[in-house]
Amino acid sequence: MSKKQAATRSRSVFKDIGVPNAKEHLVKTQLASKIDSITKQRRLKQVETADLVGIRRPDVSELVRGEFRQFPVERLLRFLVWAPPSVHLQVYEQ
Repeated sequence: MSKKQAATRSRSVFKDIGVPNAKEHLVKTQLASKIDSITKQRRLKQVETADLVGIRRPDVSELVRGEFRQFPVERLLRFLVWAPPSVHLQVYEQ
């Protein structure tokens, strides 16, 4: 990678590769990752996670595989309501 390329890279791979709505996609990715990590930490099966957050099991599978376009950011945030009180979300401008 040249110095010029490194200097023009952002902190979002989605922005770097030209994904439309890159900021929203990054937020969704971070939220889906958090949901997946909590699910694994609590050793929940996908069907149990689906019951907790109020969606179908196949939707949980899609979510953890990164196929979350059908979920608005607000809905992904609501999914974290079932998470333990130690969940910490940090919002910052990129």
